[in-house]
Amino acid sequence: MKKKYGSVQIFFHWAVFILIVVAYAAMELKGFATRGGSLRAQLLTIHYTAGVSVLLLMLFRMVVKGFSTAPDIVPEPPQWQLFFAKLIHVILYIMFIGLPLLGVLSLYFGGKEWTFVSYVMPISDAPNGRLQLVLKNLHELIANTGYFIIGLHALAALFHHYVVRDNTLIRMLPGREKIPLENSGQNK
Repeated sequence: MKKKYGSVQIFFHWAVFILIVVAYAAMELKGFATRGGSLRAQLLTIHYTAGVSVLLLMLFRMVVKGFSTAPDIVPEPPQWQLFFAKLIHVILYIMFIGLPLLGVLSLYFGGKEWTFVSYVMPISDAPNGRLQLVLKNLHELIANTGYFIIGLHALAALFHHYVVRDNTLIRMLPGREKIPLENSGQNK
């Protein structure tokens, strides 16, 4: 029986987490930078780059997930908890694919020039300010809702670890599993 997710799945999980923190932090810090200033432009570039990177990693993550099996949760939680865990994960996947797509489309239809890892991204020949505003507002609404969803996800993992005391959190932590002394072949 597999006790942890594979190293590739763990890498994607934590890499996406770090990029999401970077994307959110860049947008929060942007408010402290002067409009039109170089710091603000750099923070926007960081936000765009982190966002598109999240999109790419999430797409790869979905492929890996399709070829992998999840380790069992021990002890097995009630069915209602499994249902809500799957629901939150579906929402997270949709959110972290949809948010970057909405952001990219907003920039595209807004005619805003930007680069992703030195690649100049295409923009619309005929910008559409109305559509750009709708996409941007939807992007911001989902991003703000994301604080709650991400917090709920983290809180559930901590609840399982510290209150229920199952292996939910441990399955996604990087590093090797510790072998209990009685199973290690060493005498006490």
